[in-house]
Amino acid sequence: MKILKSAVIAFSLAAAMGSFSTAAVAESDPGRVSYKPIDVINEVITRITAAETAINNGAEGDAVVDSIKKAADFIKELNANDKVARAADKARSHLKAAITSAKAANLQETKEHLAAGKQGVEGLKKLL
Repeated sequence: MKILKSAVIAFSLAAAMGSFSTAAVAESDPGRVSYKPIDVINEVITRITAAETAINNGAEGDAVVDSIKKAADFIKELNANDKVARAADKARSHLKAAITSAKAANLQETKEHLAAGKQGVEGLKKLL
């Protein structure tokens, strides 16, 4: 009888944990848009390209900073796995460095950081 009682308790505990799993009932918040990882990567690349185009067209620091900031903020929407998250953080660090150098009006350094960030973001496609 003790073995049967232990088995019933173990089974009911396992069933309860499985039925209330956070992964099983996970969904985005109401009103929040969820993006596919490949869509996020493509959008970030588009925003980085827009920032590079703005620099090449002679835009000043604040306009460049805003466009880079949009790309750096949007990369946070990437939700895949831990490997992708680490690589995305590395790419985002290049974008942050680009923001810092754009604020200092060092546009050549900004271009280098943007190129490194863009390369890092494109490398995320291989990790998916």
